[in-house]
Amino acid sequence: MNASTNRPKKIAAIVTEYRHNSHAEVIVGRLLGDMGYQPSVEVVSLYTDQVPVNDMSREVAARCGIPIYPTIAEAVRAGHCQEPIDGVVIIGEHGDYPMNERGQMMYPRRRFLEETLVTLDYLGLAVPIFSDKHLAYNYNDAVWMFSQLKARKIPFMGGSSIPHCDHIPTFNEQNLRSLREILVISSGGLEAYGIHAMEVMQSLAERREGGETGVRSIRLLGGSGDETWSAMDRGEWPEDLLLQALKAIPGVPDAHPRELEPEPALFIVDYMDGTKGYIIQFKRLVEQWSFAFRNGQGRVTAALCDSDLERPFAHFERLTRMIENFIISGKEPFPPERILLTTGMISFAMDSLFEGRKLETPCLGITYRL
Repeated sequence: MNASTNRPKKIAAIVTEYRHNSHAEVIVGRLLGDMGYQPSVEVVSLYTDQVPVNDMSREVAARCGIPIYPTIAEAVRAGHCQEPIDGVVIIGEHGDYPMNERGQMMYPRRRFLEETLVTLDYLGLAVPIFSDKHLAYNYNDAVWMFSQLKARKIPFMGGSSIPHCDHIPTFNEQNLRSLREILVISSGGLEAYGIHAMEVMQSLAERREGGETGVRSIRLLGGSGDETWSAMDRGEWPEDLLLQALKAIPGVPDAHPRELEPEPALFIVDYMDGTKGYIIQFKRLVEQWSFAFRNGQGRVTAALCDSDLERPFAHFERLTRMIENFIISGKEPFPPERILLTTGMISFAMDSLFEGRKLETPCLGITYRL
């Protein structure tokens, strides 16, 4: 075995900002050996799009002996290394970026990927790429990004940490084969946290018999007045699944959530095969994600996604290990179509809220199997 196959895989990290508790710190920081993590890969270059007053990147880079390059192209080229990089980690989350009229943070994820691909093309490389959370705030950008990755046959992994959390209690995933309804509980900002709930829902829904068939329509009621509760009264979403999912979250007050949270948001997802998906997004009632689903036999299963609320955020350690294994092996841990689909789901949901109506989504007829 030659020396090049013995050495750790080398990674270029492209981030919006690197500060305390940012996604860059809890992922790239681990890859640099911080937070008690023992990395199996080597970060050899860094690009930061912004440098806030509480920036950590300069101190960390100096301590670890890695350069911070002024451009993405230079970070990907990593000219100080004798051998080319083996992978790219893109963290387009956090930072001071504008918000559009639809309430979406305009993170430069397409620009990050586009500049990365131009440089990889120049170098003649097709190395694995991880991109944090959803592909882009704009679905047309996401389709372009996905198609460019596919055209180059570049292994791709995206998404967040929450779908990979342990389920408490555990359950027989065979119950998902005949899934007919699923409800996910979430909290926080509609796009930034709604995408976590979309990914949780999709990571379960994709396991139904026949695989994924795509999404027919999306509706988002944004929490103005009591729209969500009125829709429940009309039988438009299943109250029993909400109550079962809430029971899975520790510390939730023993009262009907209607009394505790007057204006939650409601996402309604109609799948092509008739499966129904719902997300109830609270503003303050909960801090974790849980779900309940009903299968074809009428059986209801509920569980908590066991994410941590405090440092060191073990769910990010699990995600980081998945990223490492992906870059080392070049094997995608799940179909990347999941990320394209959930990107479309959250994008059209924000469009639905802006336009005040249900949107038909024939372009989300995305099919895949695990």
